Amino acid sequence: MVESAELVEERNLYLRVELSREYYPGEVSARFEIRWYRNDDFNAHYQEERRETSWKCRWDRHPNAHNSRDHFHPPPTASRTDAEDAQWPPDHRDVSRLAFGRIEKRIETLWERR
Repeated sequence: MVESAELVEERNLYLRVELSREYYPGEVSARFEIRWYRNDDFNAHYQEERRETSWKCRWDRHPNAHNSRDHFHPPPTASRTDAEDAQWPPDHRDVSRLAFGRIEKRIETLWERR
């Protein structure tokens, strides 16, 4: 499922995982990025790119003015205005498992639609 994984230092350190193109139907590039903070906040972002469109969503835990500390930015745009309050497990590893589970379901849906 994973093409590559690397720690990236741009402002804040984060993990970028490039997902294998072979895992998807058609021409798609996809990645998952996650940042963890010492205060247990995080940002987990999934994005697919096609020639003419992108599809993305985001799982967040951080203080903000638009939602509760735990919130989800749903696909296809992951916009701030569409964010929904959520409740995530306290451990970031469990949040990562949850996110990868949803990504797996997304990929299954893409193959079913093909």
